[in-house]
Amino acid sequence: MTAVADYLQVHTKDNVVVALKNYASGARISFSKEEILLKQSVETGHKIAVRPIKRGENVVKYGYPIGQATEDIAVGDWVHTHNVQTNLSGTLTYEYKPKKVEFGQKQTDRTFQGYVRANGDIGIRNEIWVINTVGCINKTCETIAKTANDLYRGENIDGIYHYPHLFGCSQLGDDLHHTQKILSNLVHHPNAAAILVMGLGCENNYIDFFKEVLGDYDENRVQFIEVQKVDDEIEEGLEAMEELVAYAKSFKRQPVSISKLKVGLKCGGSDGFSGITGNPLLGAFSDRLIAYGGSTVLTETPELFGAEQILMERAKDEQVFQKVVDMVNGFKEYFLKHDQNVYENPSPGNKKGGITTLEEKSLGNVQKGGFAPVVDVLDYGGRMKESGLTLLEGPGNDLVSVTALAASGAHIVLFTTGRGTPFGGPVPTVKISTNTALYEKKKRWIDFNAGQLVEGKDKEELTDEFFNYIIKLASGEVKANNEKYGFKEISIFKDGVIL
Repeated sequence: MTAVADYLQVHTKDNVVVALKNYASGARISFSKEEILLKQSVETGHKIAVRPIKRGENVVKYGYPIGQATEDIAVGDWVHTHNVQTNLSGTLTYEYKPKKVEFGQKQTDRTFQGYVRANGDIGIRNEIWVINTVGCINKTCETIAKTANDLYRGENIDGIYHYPHLFGCSQLGDDLHHTQKILSNLVHHPNAAAILVMGLGCENNYIDFFKEVLGDYDENRVQFIEVQKVDDEIEEGLEAMEELVAYAKSFKRQPVSISKLKVGLKCGGSDGFSGITGNPLLGAFSDRLIAYGGSTVLTETPELFGAEQILMERAKDEQVFQKVVDMVNGFKEYFLKHDQNVYENPSPGNKKGGITTLEEKSLGNVQKGGFAPVVDVLDYGGRMKESGLTLLEGPGNDLVSVTALAASGAHIVLFTTGRGTPFGGPVPTVKISTNTALYEKKKRWIDFNAGQLVEGKDKEELTDEFFNYIIKLASGEVKANNEKYGFKEISIFKDGVIL
């Protein structure tokens, strides 16, 4: 990556550079000892041609094609959606071509202050969650959680939260099972010291059926109330909450090996710097955590399209490779089943930030996974089983994918953004800005500034700072903005009819 004055060439093979400031039409830049006249105005994060690109020829960024020119592009032209189109199409056939990954292990000599649960799982927060099996009782659960939070928060209780959702009734087959898996995984999540599960009584996802998906649980930790069976569900809920609070208070922070930490990787509201600053920083973090024996999980399946082979060649074996193939082609078939193009992305906000095609977005996205081998691939609603880098099936939608990452077992979700967003998931959701302007503008949203990487900050030094910050976050010494300001919510993937 070569930064020269106010533009950046990401890879020496690239035939475009990225503007690091706004350029007016008629401005000039020096590239490879030549002076280039800019023929249009170019905003920061957008691309400028530094070599002639013929119609039908690939536009190259990150050293890979990000699409093809729809017209001849001259040196100095603005390169974007008006003169570039995707190369993507439907499902593909892939060949297993593993690339040897040199990835050493560090001594596990770092710790954080966590909570060791009765079953040996590790939590980084001591919260109590109210999980409802069906959306009909959202307000009932909200009332119980708010009342209990006012009564009990503090005294070793980090908060009592309810996560409303729309589902649990009028669903069938896999669609209902998706809801059950996400909710059951949240019940099992170790950031919650205790859980109150509430059902209505007549829904598809009634409590006894939900328990079949939930599996084994600790009766001291999880209590159930079926609202239609009791006289006063608020009173019953608060009585149950008193017992759950007493149980939760029995846990104290203690030193835990960093190898137990599980972190989700996500980007949203991306811009032209996402693949240059924020996502590479997450990749460096992921590699370091995995070297200590920890785990990271990467999702957003549609935002792997065009870059999937980078991950396929890092699959730890042929079985994992085939799982990646099945995940990618399976999600493309989901698009095609609904008569949608597999490349119908990036979003308008992404395009305004400088991302032209899905390939460009995907090539930036996969950098969050660093260089570690891919050890496993999970279906939507799956839970992490192995240390290392795991892929999780899921859409690109921010709320749905962050919820899926939390449900997979992630203690923390790291979320890079160039445009900004206030929301957060049920676990600490750390916002990393890809540019300094966003960091300075949205202090209540953004937790860490990766934009420093194009301002002369050494990547290793910034990775050290970020890694230490995440250890402090896991230890409860600091909180993410989504925790401070109450931005904690869930969203569940919908794929099926509603009765």
